[in-house]
Amino acid sequence: IRRHSNVVACALANKLARIAWAISVGHRVFNAGTDAMAI
Repeated sequence: IRRHSNVVACALANKLARIAWAISVGHRVFNAGTDAMAI
């Protein structure tokens, strides 16, 4: 099943925003590892 492109873009933006928020609150370096490149 193929999702609408806006839904995918919104989900990706939400994920990136959560990561950025976690970094800013925790004041630590984020290490994504190799799994972060898999989509």
